[in-house]
Amino acid sequence: MRAVVRHEYGDTSVLRVEEIDEPEAEPGTVVVEVAATGVNMAEWHMMSGEPTMMRLVTGLRRPKRPGLGQDVAGTVVGVGPGVESFAVGDHVFGSARVSWANFASASADLLQPVPPGVSLAQAAAVPMSGYTALQAPRTLGTLAVKTIAITGAGGGVGSYAVQLAAKRGAHVTAICSASKATFVRDLGAHDVVNYATTDPTSRSGCFDAVLDFAGGLPLSHWRRVITPGGTLVLGGSEGGGRVLGPMDRSLRAPLTRGLKAVTLMASTRGEDIAELAFALASGELRSTVSQTYTFDQAAEAVDALRGAVHAGKIVLTP
Repeated sequence: MRAVVRHEYGDTSVLRVEEIDEPEAEPGTVVVEVAATGVNMAEWHMMSGEPTMMRLVTGLRRPKRPGLGQDVAGTVVGVGPGVESFAVGDHVFGSARVSWANFASASADLLQPVPPGVSLAQAAAVPMSGYTALQAPRTLGTLAVKTIAITGAGGGVGSYAVQLAAKRGAHVTAICSASKATFVRDLGAHDVVNYATTDPTSRSGCFDAVLDFAGGLPLSHWRRVITPGGTLVLGGSEGGGRVLGPMDRSLRAPLTRGLKAVTLMASTRGEDIAELAFALASGELRSTVSQTYTFDQAAEAVDALRGAVHAGKIVLTP
């Protein structure tokens, strides 16, 4: 089968489309014929090998495994022993292993049926960004009547966080570029701040919480705009050094006096995939897929993600 792989760490020039072995249906797993697969910053990190501390797990000098990709949507073509929840022919979405390929293996616990009215491309754009957006607000308790600022609101995680927070009663201020202002308002944002022309930390004590998915501002700046007892959720950052990357902010947060900061370590959980399926089916959440690339254009897709070229989510198709 065809798959997007890399055999060394580096920029998008290391990506190749090659023939690799098809996965087999093992106990507790299904094999999915991939119709579409999401593009996340996780793939960029796996491709580049940065922050370098991750290489202790992925391979010091070169990647232990060449394949990439986690988000998946497609058709079940193989069912392993012990799986009773899916049958061949079912349309599913969720998290898989090596999903930038024609076929991917996935634990049955990490898949859900594609809701009616949702296309396979739309479904593929949801899992990782969606469960990250689900897990971030949980650190805040009840969202109703809270004032929440969301950085990176026009991106993948941010676009889902805006929807979920607004639908659950929060007053949402979306921080993004001017080109994505209409997009985030349509998702439910009450206010929009263009970070290029307005400092979102210029008003003191105006947010109960900040979900920081962009990481472009110093921690001390957020301290002055968060109300007493409020929380800064560190949900992502592409800053920091090559060794620690976004963890650099998390390590410095306890040293920032007067700031309550929580680091989000998003994890893949079956119950969250199920909650996302319910949210899509009920209309609480809608997919924000905005651009599709083919496997042969994977390098362009990753560059576009890094450059925040498109609003919402990017997917790859075979």
